[in-house]
Amino acid sequence: MSVPVFSAAHRSSAVDALRAAGCVFAEDEAELILATARTPAEAAAMVERRAGGLPLEHVVGWAEFRGLRVAVDPGVFVPRRRTEFLVARAAALAGREAVVVDLCCGSGALGAALAASLDRIELHAADIDPAAVRCARRNIADAGGRVYEGDLYDPLPGTLRGRVGILLANVPYVPTDEVGLLPAEARVHEARVALDGGADGLDVLRRVTEQAPRWLAPGGHLLFETSEGQVSAALAAVERADLVGHVVEDEERYATVVIGTWPGGGR
Repeated sequence: MSVPVFSAAHRSSAVDALRAAGCVFAEDEAELILATARTPAEAAAMVERRAGGLPLEHVVGWAEFRGLRVAVDPGVFVPRRRTEFLVARAAALAGREAVVVDLCCGSGALGAALAASLDRIELHAADIDPAAVRCARRNIADAGGRVYEGDLYDPLPGTLRGRVGILLANVPYVPTDEVGLLPAEARVHEARVALDGGADGLDVLRRVTEQAPRWLAPGGHLLFETSEGQVSAALAAVERADLVGHVVEDEERYATVVIGTWPGGGR
């Protein structure tokens, strides 16, 4: 019978160190760290990094998202659990198969999770951050997805124009002046390009909506997350692009998702 690598003393020490660092869920985080580490020395180093403020997902190298273990490399945006609601709405709209584009894909969590929900998917993703692109390529490999490096639609193959059924756009929507108010885990350890949405938080979104009709198939859907205070302006951007917009919310997750549907026609 094998002897457990980690004793009760190891667990207690990890919990104490995390609690002293202000980790609210110290016990749960210690369990994840010890379940990931291969040796006591590695566990101690991971606890030290977490106590120093590194996001837990960067410490263990993965995040749970809609039941998947998604790789999250240092510096890459950590997928938020509230964004699972966006993926659920996309899955409901997609049916059992779809052509999907995941813009501002970060780790590729949204595309990977949607692929796991569908019978058949043609998946493409893009991000401007090279670290995110490398991470996303690993996460969507099993779905046969392709990841491109570049600014929004720029790196996508032209053959996708007019074919996209589901356009996921997890754009940054934090106003520039409010980035400094974010928790240090995000502000210090995630790429600013994944957080900063410009003066009112909607600069990137406006660029996405403006070009969306060129890529969406008739009846295709653009989905993005925003804050409650930005809904009116976000809907206005959707409607300026001749998309039919509506808002869905999940109060339990504090998630607000805007859906823009392309009715078709020339543009």
